[in-house]
Amino acid sequence: MGILQDRVAIVTGASSGAGQGAARRFAEEGAIVVASARRMDRLEALVKDIKAKGGKAIAVRCDVYKEDEIDNVVQAAITEFGKIDVLANIGQGALDQQTYLVDTTKQHAFDSYIGGPLQSLLFMQKCFPYMKERNYGRIVNCGSQSALMGLPGFAAYQMAKAAVQALTRTASQEWAKYGITTNVILPAHWSDAFALSPQGIEAGNAAAAASPMGRLGQPYEDVSPMIAFLASEGAGYINGQSIAIDGGVRLIA
Repeated sequence: MGILQDRVAIVTGASSGAGQGAARRFAEEGAIVVASARRMDRLEALVKDIKAKGGKAIAVRCDVYKEDEIDNVVQAAITEFGKIDVLANIGQGALDQQTYLVDTTKQHAFDSYIGGPLQSLLFMQKCFPYMKERNYGRIVNCGSQSALMGLPGFAAYQMAKAAVQALTRTASQEWAKYGITTNVILPAHWSDAFALSPQGIEAGNAAAAASPMGRLGQPYEDVSPMIAFLASEGAGYINGQSIAIDGGVRLIA
């Protein structure tokens, strides 16, 4: 039996990156995975693969900018499986935007700084009643080590990720009495977002060069084991923490 045996886990952003890595790891650890993202072709391929390996999963399309679609994910979990034990809050739509500080417009800042954390907040709020009812829940949000490193070219993105840390800390103080822990991971791993712009490629290469391990992490191999642990019963006294998964990266020279 795995550390998530029979836990019902919503994983957002499950079509790629850390979200997909978490969904795969959760299934291997015995969780029933409710995988959500915008790209249904990728979600369906993921679910097919999980089932082929003996796991349990369903795919539910979700554009995190649409509150009704967030509702659909939560209700699918309840309708199909009757509970929600885990929320791995990985997907945050607007955060693909990459801008230098001097070029960051008010709209960029609003979409990322408000939009990204708001999506995380809505998923948390909608899962909360079901976790509270059973006096059990594990919420794992996704920040970024870049918010501490100050990667050039990611101004609005890093503002948003820092806000997710603050949201996590607040939830940890308010919801622990209901048996719910809330933590945030700060990964430094290779992401498709790096390839979206020249500054993204430059930042990704710089982060890899700054690692004492000589590379960025990989979503499944390096990041998902920590997400799975934080989602497990064994992490019941870890609450409100920002946990770096970065191979020792701290500053970019």
